Amino acid sequence: MGEIIGSVLGLLAVIIVLAILAGSIKIVRQSEEGIVERLGRFHKKMTSGLNFLIPILDRQRARLDMREKVIDFPPQPVKTKDNVTMQIDTVVYFQITDSVKYTYEISNPIPAIENLTATTLRNIIGELDLDETLTSRDLVNSKLRIILDEATDKWGIKVNRVELKNIMPPRDIQEAMEKQMRAERERRETILRADGDRESSIRRAEGNKRAEILNAEAVKQRTILHAQAEREKRILEAEGEAEAILKVRKAMAEGIKLITKAGPDKEYLALEALKSMEYVADGKSTKIILPNEMANVFGYLAGLSEAFKDDKTKDEKNINLNKNINSIDSNNKDIEK
Repeated sequence: MGEIIGSVLGLLAVIIVLAILAGSIKIVRQSEEGIVERLGRFHKKMTSGLNFLIPILDRQRARLDMREKVIDFPPQPVKTKDNVTMQIDTVVYFQITDSVKYTYEISNPIPAIENLTATTLRNIIGELDLDETLTSRDLVNSKLRIILDEATDKWGIKVNRVELKNIMPPRDIQEAMEKQMRAERERRETILRADGDRESSIRRAEGNKRAEILNAEAVKQRTILHAQAEREKRILEAEGEAEAILKVRKAMAEGIKLITKAGPDKEYLALEALKSMEYVADGKSTKIILPNEMANVFGYLAGLSEAFKDDKTKDEKNINLNKNINSIDSNNKDIEK
């Protein structure tokens, strides 16, 4: 009986020893750290991997996650410089940099960060009016991060970023802002429409001006071309008339040479003088002035019939002379045509 009791006690002792040894072996994960106390005082930090503790003497105080954390704090009432109360909620990104300070320097780090964020946010927003608060998110975020990082450094905490998540003014302020935004949009729309109408009018005026300039240039060019054509026409007509006159004069000169060469008598000259009187009589004048030489024409006409009866030789001579003159006259008429 005594042997059985001794065996049971021995087995219990072995189990207790194994349990104590198993409790003294600690496995720490990556990105984690543990705090070990010996007899109630800080002894060491457990890093990632396998760690051994002395039973009864050593105790694990805490195991901390060293990764960056995100905390979304509920909305906090803040008042602006122009006495407008609004609700602002923040998001804080922080990371534990010193596990010892985080364990022993602050008892409740998360509530402490929340209260510090709220008070700091009130101080910053109190220096800004409503419009500046709504348009200066980056400024508020930067100031808030710097202040929080300095305050939490002794707690072993690094504040990486602080963001204002929502800025919620009172309902009446939101309605006023919406009306203001609507009025601003309408004003911009009116300005844009006016600018568009003005630009359209300017373009239309420029187009009309350009069209008038082109029309004027076309009229000018047409007038110049017409004047050049008229000048060319008159030059050609003048040259033609001059050439025709020159040919007529040449023909008349040739005729005179032929008449002179034929030796006309007085009767023939009288007859030609009489023919020239036909052109004088065709004029519109009611008075005709005859030169002195025409007084002998009629005398020549009286003896003209006798002159044709003298002899055949003289008649043939005059006939040939008339043919030559008629030939010259026909040539002159062809030239004039």
